[in-house]
Amino acid sequence: MNNKNGILHGIDPTVTLISKILIIGFVVICGVLADKAGALFTEVSGDILHRFKWFYLAMATGVLVFLIYLMMSRFGNIRLGRDDEQPEFGLGSWLSMLFSAGMGIGLLFWSVAEPMWHYASNPFASEGMSQQSAETAIRLSFFHWGLHPWALYITVALGLAYFAYRRGRPLSIRSTLEPLFGEARMNGWFGNVVDIMVVAITAFGIATSFGLGVVQMSTGIEKLFGVEVGLGTQIVLIIVISLVAIMSVMSGVGKGIRLLSIGNVVLSLLLLAGVLLFGPTRYILHTWLEGTADYAQNIVGLSLWSDAQADSQWQNWWTAFYWAWWLTWAPFVGMFIARISRGRTVRELVGGALIAPTLFGFLWIAAFGGSAIKYEHEDRVAHQAAVAEQQLSGDAGEFKGGEILLATKADSTLAIFTLFDTIEASSGASVSTVLSALTTLLLVTYFVTSADSGTLVVSTLSSRGSLEPPQLSRVAWGLVIGAIAAGLLWAGGLKTVQTATICAALPAAVLAVLMAMSLQRALRDESIAGGNGVTPEPVTVSGI
Repeated sequence: MNNKNGILHGIDPTVTLISKILIIGFVVICGVLADKAGALFTEVSGDILHRFKWFYLAMATGVLVFLIYLMMSRFGNIRLGRDDEQPEFGLGSWLSMLFSAGMGIGLLFWSVAEPMWHYASNPFASEGMSQQSAETAIRLSFFHWGLHPWALYITVALGLAYFAYRRGRPLSIRSTLEPLFGEARMNGWFGNVVDIMVVAITAFGIATSFGLGVVQMSTGIEKLFGVEVGLGTQIVLIIVISLVAIMSVMSGVGKGIRLLSIGNVVLSLLLLAGVLLFGPTRYILHTWLEGTADYAQNIVGLSLWSDAQADSQWQNWWTAFYWAWWLTWAPFVGMFIARISRGRTVRELVGGALIAPTLFGFLWIAAFGGSAIKYEHEDRVAHQAAVAEQQLSGDAGEFKGGEILLATKADSTLAIFTLFDTIEASSGASVSTVLSALTTLLLVTYFVTSADSGTLVVSTLSSRGSLEPPQLSRVAWGLVIGAIAAGLLWAGGLKTVQTATICAALPAAVLAVLMAMSLQRALRDESIAGGNGVTPEPVTVSGI
């Protein structure tokens, strides 16, 4: 029950206090025993990925098939709310918010770095840095940032939105499991365990990405201003961004978070337009079309490929790791998508959140990753011509990569900024500084958006699914998330928490499967009953 009086007014004291104690205790352990804890969690996470890789692959593909089935079936017409209810947010605002929360940060970091790594080597190409490896690099990057991660997010979002807006239950994970385990059990200790686990996973996932992103932001600042950004400056950045995020989340979804998300998309379009205009435009557009077709042709094989014969570590490092990482973000992003999706139909939520962000993500990867591959291939051709002309051999004749690939291998945070330097050198236009400045600004705004939406989610969970958690709770969780990121960055424990979060992906995967089963049962029961069960009362959300 929510406490109705005092400092704990409006929150669930059990979930709030236990989750904060566990989170703070874990941060202290990671700081004090960073090396030992890091080694332990690295070993455990590696063993989990090795043993349960098949489960991650099957589960991610299974929920994608399940969602496509719901979208195309009669259940797709069910509205997430009253039958006559209209969407709470317009299509543009809705797409902006879900993309900012789900993919924005990661695509900035990996849109160049990941294609470069796959271009250098992947199990589907006989030779690295070849035409075959270039095509495969785009295919794999599209696969890892395509339908599967969004399917994991939407599974959680759809379950939450259906039970909250259609059945009138609180917007919490425990409510989605009531058809399987019963309302009494989910309102007891078992439901508390579920919410505590989700709160901890969400807080760590946001804080870890927060800290890692500040490192990349530092690279952008160093490039722009030629100054070295130390640990103290990084912690100051975290504090400032945390305060801005707290102010945003206090203003509500309809103001701060919505406006920041729209701003993110505008800045992203400007950055994308810059790369399209000054980069290899024709190659980018061809890569987008060809890569999308290649992805569609190979999605089934890639989805179920488990590397059974070679059983190499490549898939553990990439696909299985990605699915596990998306799973740790699924409760956070899923709840946020549910929070902004009231009034939409099942078909609108599934189709909109699957297709639009995926296609835009493909264009982004084609622009940034495709440009990098184009320039790398040109560097290799030029090197081969020089070798033939000068008759070089041995180490002198070996192509080890162009500037972008070498920068990626040295430090992945340098990849996108090195691309901008290459675009400037190739086009003759002085655009590197402008593009780098836009990227650094985007890192800031995307992190603010992730921090404020994540704070709203953990505040909602700790208040038993209230659509308007208390302001004091929002401030407290905003400070906690910022403190976790700063503390781990200072203690050198970010990598430890990252691997520990991967360990938490296994119960998160089980939770996603249970939510899908529970949702299917509820939809079937509603269809049999011929109505929508409990029709919730309209909810007035302040600030919207």
